[in-house]
Amino acid sequence: MITTAAPDFAAHFPTGGRLAGLDVGTKTIGVATCDVNWSFATPDKTIVRKKFAADLATLTAVLAAHNIVGLVVGLPLNMDGSDSPRTQSTRAFARNLAPLALPILLWDERWSTAAVERALIAADVSRAKRADRIDSAAAAFILQGAIDALSRQ
Repeated sequence: MITTAAPDFAAHFPTGGRLAGLDVGTKTIGVATCDVNWSFATPDKTIVRKKFAADLATLTAVLAAHNIVGLVVGLPLNMDGSDSPRTQSTRAFARNLAPLALPILLWDERWSTAAVERALIAADVSRAKRADRIDSAAAAFILQGAIDALSRQ
C-alpha cells in the first residue's frame, strides 16, 4: 500500500512499531528510523545509489536490522504543490519497493534539506561533515514531520 494520507497509513499500525524515513536522491538515499512509540526520529545512514537491485538489497538489510514495519518516503513536490519530474521519479521508486511488503507513506518534503542545512550550519558543522550527514538528517526531518502528524491521529 502506498498512500499520501496519514490516517490510512496509521491504520496499519494499531500498536505502533518502528518506521523508517527515506530521503531519495539521484545519488544517495538518506535513511532515518524512529522508536516504536513514534516519538523521535534519528538519522541512520546514507546509501550511495547504484543499480536499483543493489539499492534494494542494502535497504532491505538496513530495514531488517531495525525491525521496520513501515516506510515514510519524502515526496519532492514543487513549491505550489504540483508534481515535478523528481516527484514522478520518487513515486516510481516507492512502487519499486513492493518486494519489501511494507506500507509506504509519501510525505511532503518541501524545505527539508534547506531546514537541515540551516540547522547544521547553526551547529557549526563543517562543510565536509554536512555533506556526509545532510541526506540522513533530511530523512530524519521528513520522518519526524510524519510521526508528529501520525501521533496526532
